Amino acid sequence: MNTQLPKVHETVVHMLADAGLRAPDAIAVQCEGRSLTYREYIRCVGSFAAELRELGARGERIALICGNSLEMAVAIYAVQAAGAQAVPINPLYTERELSHLFEDSSPVVLIHDEAVKEIVAPLAERYGIGHTISLGGEHGRVLDIWKDDAAAVLPEPLPAADDLASLQYTGGTTGLPKGVDLTHRQISVNVSQREANMPTRADDEVVLNVMPLFHVFALTFFYLAVYCRGRFVILPSYRPDTLLAALQAEGVTRLPAGPTVYNGLLAYEGFADTDFSALRSCYSGSAPLPEETLARWQEITGTPVYEGYGMSEAGPVVTFTTEEAGIVPGSVGTVLPQTEVEIVDANDGTKVLGVGEQGEIRVRGPQIMSGYRNRPDETAKALRGGWLYTGDIGELDAEGRLYIRDRKKDMAIVGGYNVYPREIDEVLYAHDAVFEAAAVGVPDDYRGEVIAAFVVAKEDAAADREALLEHCRANLAKYKVPARLELVSQLPKTTVGKIDKLALRKLADDLQTAE
Repeated sequence: MNTQLPKVHETVVHMLADAGLRAPDAIAVQCEGRSLTYREYIRCVGSFAAELRELGARGERIALICGNSLEMAVAIYAVQAAGAQAVPINPLYTERELSHLFEDSSPVVLIHDEAVKEIVAPLAERYGIGHTISLGGEHGRVLDIWKDDAAAVLPEPLPAADDLASLQYTGGTTGLPKGVDLTHRQISVNVSQREANMPTRADDEVVLNVMPLFHVFALTFFYLAVYCRGRFVILPSYRPDTLLAALQAEGVTRLPAGPTVYNGLLAYEGFADTDFSALRSCYSGSAPLPEETLARWQEITGTPVYEGYGMSEAGPVVTFTTEEAGIVPGSVGTVLPQTEVEIVDANDGTKVLGVGEQGEIRVRGPQIMSGYRNRPDETAKALRGGWLYTGDIGELDAEGRLYIRDRKKDMAIVGGYNVYPREIDEVLYAHDAVFEAAAVGVPDDYRGEVIAAFVVAKEDAAADREALLEHCRANLAKYKVPARLELVSQLPKTTVGKIDKLALRKLADDLQTAE
């Protein structure tokens, strides 16, 4: 196993300080016509961090409820430079969802977009959050006001490697979200692990970010851009026309995105006319990328999409495909340096399985979380014997490549057979008429569970339910063929663009009840 790593910074704040020393005049971050060089970025981060320290932030938690903006890019680093733990939260959350997060995280400061003030202000009062700072809009603050202040520096002392850096809440589609405690060491070493597997070009990268900056996948590239002293270009939201225009105008070299974005771009009318010559590689994460999407993207753009596997609890990245090893469709690559992956029996997690056998994925490495905040029992279930039990089902091939088959909780048992719905998804995606597809297991009085599949057809495609079922029969064992297949106009998504399997199960149940 490769254990060599490039430079590992003590913290992500040390990482930013190093970029400021080496490339002070390079553009660090830009959004909607505004930009900051690394020198200016450090001035703004340092000044805001000093202000947060005066509010008692050091050693505490600060909630960030912000959309994509220059302010969010400054605020994340300022919180960490202040010695506080950043708690990034989705600005689309409702009062109910925010209430749980405020109660669980107990932030001492709340930083939020002005647009959500009406929702968050009464909650801040209810949960005793002493200080609130509104950003952007007509009355909120801007955080580049210190960019010309030559006296502005990062406040000393900088945080230590074992200080908590981030409290990243999991999606909570099956219950209340859990807060993942990550230290600076865990985040920083994971940046270097990724750099070892998929090296960037120092001082010569432009990373285009359209993903929400409160999400862990976006933050992996936020830090990676600083590591290589690159330019991080932020789009406030996803639109295919603005993304493609930015990709060309900014000479983007790296594009991380989720499958929904890649699918949407491929379906966009002007996609094939875009100049992709500057683009070196693309990365997909947060949800499985259909093999058909991967193949079409590379055929049209000439640029590969490298898939990885990770989760908030794993710092977050565990594996990635590499340029050296090449892309094997369906695989999420090999483990990062200093990381181990094993496949174990899904029932008790003690028996290690062999090549090609499917079971639960467990992970060990220096990037693994410290635990769940306020959840000792859940921490004990997830972290056992030095291993993180992921709850994902996968298998390893003879070369050590990992394949994700499904979530353990998504596995359906049809007539006594284990069925992983992602396999049905892949078969449906291979049909020419299918734009998006998702399968779930639903209760059945006779077989225990059966498969229900939902399909969004491509525009102008003549999708036919029976033809799709025949396609499944030709490619799947009989017990895996969907008992129900519905053509729908769209699939329900979570706020970060993942297909919402919980909502699909409810839809299937509602349809069954209505009959």
